[in-house]
Amino acid sequence: MSKLTVISAKIPEEVYKEFILRVPEGERSSFIRDAILEKLQKTPRPDKILELEQKIERLEASLSEVKKHLADLEILTYERERINPHAFCIDTLDHKIMDYLLQHKGATTTELAETLETNRWLILNRLRKIGKRSRKQLGKPIVEYHSQVRSGKRKAWWIATELIEAQA
Repeated sequence: MSKLTVISAKIPEEVYKEFILRVPEGERSSFIRDAILEKLQKTPRPDKILELEQKIERLEASLSEVKKHLADLEILTYERERINPHAFCIDTLDHKIMDYLLQHKGATTTELAETLETNRWLILNRLRKIGKRSRKQLGKPIVEYHSQVRSGKRKAWWIATELIEAQA
């Protein structure tokens, strides 16, 4: 063991009394030293956590790059120049939202919530996530929010027509 350094610690009186009862007088320093070393072995180093976070971010960026290239190679597409909008859906609710938007070309969150019998805020969050995932993979969101009046609807979400042609 290397050079030893003296430290002091304040502990609750109850803990100190228990410590005095359980640990013999000549072994107390080594007991505390072992307890600190044991706890340090279980605690990850901050630089390791930062390093792992950076690795995860790089992996996510690489994965989105691969997905973008797969979309360019039309592996994630229906036909030439037609993106599969369901590729950005995670579960059945996302698929139902996408089906409704494809059928009606656009909808407000209230319309979707009433049709799918769910919470409007849940619909809003799902639409934002679909848009975020598609933007990350394609460079453009597949669903877009427009607050102005469009096709008789105001403050609605629309399928990006330049990415998806009308499906028959």
